Amino acid sequence: MWELLWPAIQQTLVMVVPSTILAVIIGFIPAIILTLTDENGLKPNKAVYKGLDFIVNTLRSLPFLILMVVIIPFTKLIVGTSIGEVASIVPLTVASAPFIARIIESALKEVDPGVIEAAKAFGASTTQIIFKVMIKEAVPAIISGITLSLISIIGYSAMAGTIGAGGLGNLAVRYGYQRFQTDVMIVTVIVLIIIVQGLQSLGNYLYNRLSK
Repeated sequence: MWELLWPAIQQTLVMVVPSTILAVIIGFIPAIILTLTDENGLKPNKAVYKGLDFIVNTLRSLPFLILMVVIIPFTKLIVGTSIGEVASIVPLTVASAPFIARIIESALKEVDPGVIEAAKAFGASTTQIIFKVMIKEAVPAIISGITLSLISIIGYSAMAGTIGAGGLGNLAVRYGYQRFQTDVMIVTVIVLIIIVQGLQSLGNYLYNRLSK
């Protein structure tokens, strides 16, 4: 059993970790722009906000399995193939970035307006307010949101595994379903539950620690 599980866990990590990091980096960009250009933002711009808001909502509305198929040409362009755990990083990132962008945007908008006004009164620039005030104040909420996103990406990776991307999802389908090895299916589910519970506990710990 371990000879089956360990490679599957490694493949899942290869899919989940890089895609989460990339999605967070990419998600920060639209999140900051949406926060700035909102009608109550530091640089209100209705056209920019509406356009970017539409793009983010459109990407979020696509089911992951459909998204993987739709962007196959883009995936091949980036990594040279559309099959395997490395190739799955592209659709995982594309699917997760808009979700993370919304989480970060929400966290930034929850920052106490009084803190922002105080920064303005001290002559802080827009860049300083965003990076030294808003993001700093929103870190606990952002960490909590990234934890939620990471768990969602693990779920996406399991779906990616059903179409040849490897990982725990592929193991569950290939052995647990197609070969009727129920024990493999049960153990795979237990491993996924343990991973998710561990990540959620870590996220809660970091949130509570940073909130203090």
